[in-house]
Amino acid sequence: MHQRVNILGTQVSSITTSDLLADFKAAIQNKKLIQVAITPVNSILAAHKNPQVQNAYNAADYVLCDGMPVKWASTFLNTPIVERITGLDLLPSLVAFAAVEKFSLFLLGASPSVGEKLKEVILQQYPNCNVIGIYVPPFMPVFDAAENKKMVDAVNTTAPDIVLISLTAPKQDLWVTQNKSQLHPALYVGIGGAFEVMAGLAKRAPKWVQKAGLEWLYRFIQEPKRLFRRYFMEAPLFIPLIIKQKWGN
Repeated sequence: MHQRVNILGTQVSSITTSDLLADFKAAIQNKKLIQVAITPVNSILAAHKNPQVQNAYNAADYVLCDGMPVKWASTFLNTPIVERITGLDLLPSLVAFAAVEKFSLFLLGASPSVGEKLKEVILQQYPNCNVIGIYVPPFMPVFDAAENKKMVDAVNTTAPDIVLISLTAPKQDLWVTQNKSQLHPALYVGIGGAFEVMAGLAKRAPKWVQKAGLEWLYRFIQEPKRLFRRYFMEAPLFIPLIIKQKWGN
């Protein structure tokens, strides 16, 4: 068992990438269903507002710290998280891990053609990597029963070792939580927008920007309309809530 840190009621994992991959290997070899959620500030705020989302995160096997503000908050609360593990970092690590360990991959979600482009990039880097399926559901705020069955069947028919899910958070995490009882035992990772970045369809901030904790600003400059609300209306609520958590009401 790994340590968890309470950030506004969400139990965030404190674990290194190397230990995480070792846990994944054991789980896959033992045919266990493992759910991994990746939580930046906006996901933790969504969970703070919505008990269903918070329950989904706290039911996941691993809830990873994606975002320097989350890591800084853990230090402020005197329970420092050992490593920030973003979806953008985890995806290439998981692909390399799957190639080395000969674990099969299934790509679920993103926009049409993104999965095919990502598969092409993966096979360029790792020709022996086994990408055994791609399924892109139509955009729906909530999947209806018919579409949900198609998604579950697409995964179960191929029986992959690792399912990488790009449906946006917390939608992707709720989907795994709600369908666990029907899904083939595998590693399910809600990886978000990392598909587009690894596929070369979107750019990631330079390393120095990441280390300075300004990756959010780089992303905002790229997509100001989509991210304005997240970064300038929702994110500022995080600091006073963390102060309140530390010192109570």
